Amino acid sequence: MKLTVYEYSKCGTCRNALKWLKAHGHEVTAVPIFEQPPTVDELRNLISLSGLDMKKFFNTSGEVYKEMGLKDKLPTMTEDEKLALLASNGRLIKRPIVTDGTKVTVGFKEVDYETVWG
Repeated sequence: MKLTVYEYSKCGTCRNALKWLKAHGHEVTAVPIFEQPPTVDELRNLISLSGLDMKKFFNTSGEVYKEMGLKDKLPTMTEDEKLALLASNGRLIKRPIVTDGTKVTVGFKEVDYETVWG
């Protein structure tokens, strides 16, 4: 199965996810999330396919998130404003995001990967 993985090569979590996916026979296309963040439309689709709240797509432990004070700002922002913000800066997006075009996972938990990609 061919998967698209939005990742950051220096991120240990991303490296572990890619290693797991490859070890389980997946063909992977890695997209550098900082240089090529998903567009607003791609994000809208990924969020919809994931079934997760948009909040789960924010890298809440990241420096940019904290510097921008997003913890306090996000609750009052519209969905379109949040999507535009995510698309504008790949550092704001939780990684890795893995998709085959029908399913999506965010982050890396081996048990979730086993269920979705195993």
